[in-house]
Amino acid sequence: MLKRNRSLRNLSAIASISLVAGCGVLSPDTSEEDGPVVVGTTSAPSTLDPAASWDGSWELFRNIYQTLLSYPAGASEPEPDAAESCRFTDDSNRTYSCTLRDGMSFSDGHGLDAGAVKHSIDRIRKIAVDGGPAGLLGSLERVETKGDREVVFRLNKPDATFPFVLATPAMSIVDPEEYPADALREGGEVTGSGPYGLSSYEEGQEARLVRNDNYKGSADRKNGAVTIRYFQGSDEMVAALKDRKIDVTLRGLAAEDVVDLQERRSKDDLQLVETAGTEIRYLVFNPKDPWARRAAVRKAVAQVVDRPAIAHTIYKDTVEPLYSMVPRGLAGHTTGFFDDYGSPSTSKARQILLEAGIAEKVPLAFWYTTDRYGSTTKPEFEELRRQLNATGLFSVTIKGRPWKTYEAGYRKGEYPVFGRGWFPDFPDAENFIAPFVGEQNALGTPYKSPRITDVLLPESRRESDRGDVVEEFEKAQDILLDDVRLLPLWQGKQYVAASEEISGVERSIDPSTIMMVWELDHKTSW
Repeated sequence: MLKRNRSLRNLSAIASISLVAGCGVLSPDTSEEDGPVVVGTTSAPSTLDPAASWDGSWELFRNIYQTLLSYPAGASEPEPDAAESCRFTDDSNRTYSCTLRDGMSFSDGHGLDAGAVKHSIDRIRKIAVDGGPAGLLGSLERVETKGDREVVFRLNKPDATFPFVLATPAMSIVDPEEYPADALREGGEVTGSGPYGLSSYEEGQEARLVRNDNYKGSADRKNGAVTIRYFQGSDEMVAALKDRKIDVTLRGLAAEDVVDLQERRSKDDLQLVETAGTEIRYLVFNPKDPWARRAAVRKAVAQVVDRPAIAHTIYKDTVEPLYSMVPRGLAGHTTGFFDDYGSPSTSKARQILLEAGIAEKVPLAFWYTTDRYGSTTKPEFEELRRQLNATGLFSVTIKGRPWKTYEAGYRKGEYPVFGRGWFPDFPDAENFIAPFVGEQNALGTPYKSPRITDVLLPESRRESDRGDVVEEFEKAQDILLDDVRLLPLWQGKQYVAASEEISGVERSIDPSTIMMVWELDHKTSW
């Protein structure tokens, strides 16, 4: 476990000295009157090392580290950031080259060159954290450098999605002098080249970001400092917003709070911004469990789950029922689970079980995280338990854990059935299928599906025009539908609540639903 607090307090002290002395590495560039923009979220980082994270930690990474490509405000395709230019240099989408901006450096003053980029990508694969971002690099053969500024990625198969992968915060560039090639960084210090530096950090409580004067990239910072505060639940976070203790909420608004904000925002001088979302929630069945590994059990659960009831009763229609792993709005979306199972039916579920020789009640434990996706997660799982037990076919219990222990548990295969949320790495149907299949995946639960991993995904990656790969993704979803190893539940919308005094909220969410905090500003400072 990273010993973050002590070391980061030391880092805070060093940063404070730099600020006072005017060293020009990290500077707040904001008046005492305005202060930093304060963002609240229920999604705290699980780690500070990009090589270990394929989760919500990316929300912090996007703002303190830098990637070769990213999404500037309004962009739907990745564009150069640390890179000056990037492109495929062959017709088969197997060689991808990036040229870095000139004169790049990290926040500590160390130079950022092509060797640092190679080091950053190579260590992800060498460390290979279980369920970590190495799973994104399955098409990468090797990384080469040409001089100090050119990086060449040799792929082992055509992969038109590789630029999207490079734009994820998992591919953050780190300082080779500070981040070991074969181990995660100890102590919790952060050295990046992003728009901000991390001046102090208290795990689960607060991250203080200040302007990185060494930054060279596409972000146009509208503020000089941002403080991110981590909350256990939506009610506490919304109360802080109303009390003007925070300026913006990012992640974790409960449905009842969204409804309340919609009704009261003018009275409370608040704004509520709704954007189209591709966030999804789904259940994962563990093939090691004696009950969850049985296809009939999984199909019976699929036959009983009432998505519209969850969306309406629990989430107050702030989410939509989802019947495929690829959400609505992306090429390749289907309604397979509705087409095959229709409306919830106890009699059909009973028949599925009886045909498999299962006459007794099926005991299942459903697990959820208590602090990752907001306070509505527990009521959602209570509703799932109610739905399943009401049939008389199941004996479902529910259990919750904080994210850090919850994540470790599902990677060890401890849970028969567990809930996960997915915020896309990049806006493409590939990212709602590929991360969940194969020996090494984002779930830490091996899912062998050779037809998907060896045929359909490689075929889709040959197509630069992502609108031309619908057929491959539909076939992949047919396989997921038949297996029912993953059971989609709902698709969310993105809601950001903020004080009326804050500008830039609409521009701040990128296509992967990560907040670019540099777009936020106090209107009174104009």
